[in-house]
Amino acid sequence: MADALTLFTSIGLSEQKAKETLKNEALSSALKDAITQAHRVSGASAVDKAMGTLLYSMASRLKDTKRLTFLSDSIAQRKICTELQLAAALDFVKSHPQDPLNQKEFEAVCGVGVVITPEQIEDAVESVIKKHKEQLLKERYHFNMGLLMGEARAALKWADGKVIKNEVDMQVLHLLGPKTEADLEKKSKPQKAKVADNEVKGKKEEAAVNGEVMTGEGKSLMEQLRGEALKFHKTGENYTTEGYVVTPNTMDLLKKHLEISGGQIRTRFPPEPNGILHIGHAKAINFNFGYAKANNGICFLRYDDTNPEKEEEKYFTAIKDMVEWLGYKPYAVTHASDNFQQLYDLAVDLIRRGHAYVCHQKGEELKGHNAPPSPWRDRPIEESLVLFERMKKGLFSEGEATLRMKMVMEDGKMDPVAYRIKYTPHHRTGDEWCIYPTYDYTHCLCDSVENITHSLCTKEFQARRSSYYWLCNALDVYCPVQWEYGRLNLTYTVVSKRKIIKLVETGVVRDWDDPRLFTLTALRRRGFPPEAINNFCARVGVTVSQTTTEPHLLESCVRDVLNETAPRAMAVLEPLKITITNLPENSKSDVRVPDFPANESRGSHTVPFTRTIYIEQSDFREVMEKGYKRLTPEQPVGLRHAGYVISVQKVIKDAQGKVVELEVKCCSSETAEKPKAFIHWVSQPLKCEVRLYERLFLHKHPEDPSEVPNGFLSDINPNSLLEISSALVDSSVRGAKVFDKFQFERVGYFSLDPDSTADKLIFNRTVTLKEDPGKI
Repeated sequence: MADALTLFTSIGLSEQKAKETLKNEALSSALKDAITQAHRVSGASAVDKAMGTLLYSMASRLKDTKRLTFLSDSIAQRKICTELQLAAALDFVKSHPQDPLNQKEFEAVCGVGVVITPEQIEDAVESVIKKHKEQLLKERYHFNMGLLMGEARAALKWADGKVIKNEVDMQVLHLLGPKTEADLEKKSKPQKAKVADNEVKGKKEEAAVNGEVMTGEGKSLMEQLRGEALKFHKTGENYTTEGYVVTPNTMDLLKKHLEISGGQIRTRFPPEPNGILHIGHAKAINFNFGYAKANNGICFLRYDDTNPEKEEEKYFTAIKDMVEWLGYKPYAVTHASDNFQQLYDLAVDLIRRGHAYVCHQKGEELKGHNAPPSPWRDRPIEESLVLFERMKKGLFSEGEATLRMKMVMEDGKMDPVAYRIKYTPHHRTGDEWCIYPTYDYTHCLCDSVENITHSLCTKEFQARRSSYYWLCNALDVYCPVQWEYGRLNLTYTVVSKRKIIKLVETGVVRDWDDPRLFTLTALRRRGFPPEAINNFCARVGVTVSQTTTEPHLLESCVRDVLNETAPRAMAVLEPLKITITNLPENSKSDVRVPDFPANESRGSHTVPFTRTIYIEQSDFREVMEKGYKRLTPEQPVGLRHAGYVISVQKVIKDAQGKVVELEVKCCSSETAEKPKAFIHWVSQPLKCEVRLYERLFLHKHPEDPSEVPNGFLSDINPNSLLEISSALVDSSVRGAKVFDKFQFERVGYFSLDPDSTADKLIFNRTVTLKEDPGKI
């Protein structure tokens, strides 16, 4: 410890910095080796503070320690003399993982031996200042001097930055003279011009389809995923990624991979077919399919069907439907089970290489992170091969034997299981197999088989990244790169398959597609447009950190889309009969209603107007209240689109004193005094059922015991569904198909439910017209 401390302070580190370095075992080991090598090359006395700073910087930034000696030599021989050269050297060794390194190419890339004279610096700075002279004289010391520095450094890549800065300062002083009081004043920021209302509205009305256009609040999904936006590796350059393991065969395997993929980006979306996709999966679909689409690549839909006990055909169909509903078409639909034979052959190879063994520890013994080491870890290879063959032939019972890999995962879990016995027929392979591979074994090898370039997964799989690389390298197969991103979570809901099954079994919800859930089938049934879900994913952004978002942000995206795409209709949820006494008994006229009032050129429909109409009960009050603008005995009201104003003549009540009908008179809105409000109405309507949905849970985090001590089932909102069986809607919706969407004027956005019949239409409220302030 004392020797290392002395060694570190000898190169110019302060005692405190040296002690901090010693706490980092990997860094202190690398730094010791670097200093020792520098002493060997140039002698201890030659290692001054400048060289020591470079050695420390190199040791702390170098990922591939096999290049440590090479770079230490270059620093000790004073070939690498600046931080700029060191950065170039580190990039070079990162992009050239295989031996031998081309010394000439290395020196050319790192500017070794390049001498920049003071005259060259003076000339370069003079040229840059001449280019910006007019603006400099105008703005004086308020000019962005960083621009001059940047252009001068670009012209002289290997020049010392400090020398360039001194030259810039000197030449600017020579041109402008000393700073005046005006130069010392802070530059005032220009005020942002107010944008006209109609311009804002125009921007807001931009179409927002499949993440390609956003509503001015951020970059589109495609912009976030395109090209260099994510700092992902280029195809075939997997080795440039931090943490990627390079073996002697890596470059040959990458060469073959490039021949097969043609340099095209390949991603995959790999769901387990044991449940319905939810809103979190929407982000994964957008990320995987979107990244491929944004970069002219391809994306596979691969079912991770390695657990036959929980898989059902309905889930396979629903998953594919949802991917296509969101607007994406898989390049190919594949299954992990397509590769069962190849995966088995690779497992045999893994045993032969001494990296796997058959174990007889029970499942309960393997649980947790402190499981005892297996007593069968070092059993002979031949013995494991025989036992694995017996597992395949069904000569062991379930739980009696597993195949385990000899490795420690990042979370400390030792020797994860590769194969287990399950006597359950598989939906695709039937009884052919009784041993099935696990996720930890299957996932990376299927990625390898499909030549995936970017294996994108959520953050919780980061702990499995090292095992992903280890297994591919242990078997000497092409190794893709795993990249992690943050999960998308929503408040006021649960998305766990187990918990949704509980909700269904206890009758809280009807099924996986109950519109109160946040499964994708439920959101479709409720009327959420796929474009809105994709735009929501774009608005949340492609972040590494886990995101927990409020449902009202998703609902806002839904309103943005439906406002532009849902034609208007009129519906009355709680009808009040109105008889217009000054119209003849058989009076009937057609009223034209625009589908989109803001743009009437997009079409219209007609509705009948007769002596009997229906309005909302809430649009009439027998007793006038302050601020109430709709119909009262003293206050007339206008009828939307009809061109009439009605005034109450008589209020008719039932035996209980409830208002059941109004007799009114109408007059043309052209001759009447302008009313304070216009209300919607229906005449000769269709009877329909309307389902109004609210949040399923009362608390933000129903799964959090500190918020909901008695569990999520105790947190159900008793008012999450209101069914109105005798609502009335205008006849324009008569031919509507399932999932067709409408804006019922002044009421909300609605979608036709699959339960509808020819005799009775059923509408689900998708969202209200405006956000409820109480929900924020």
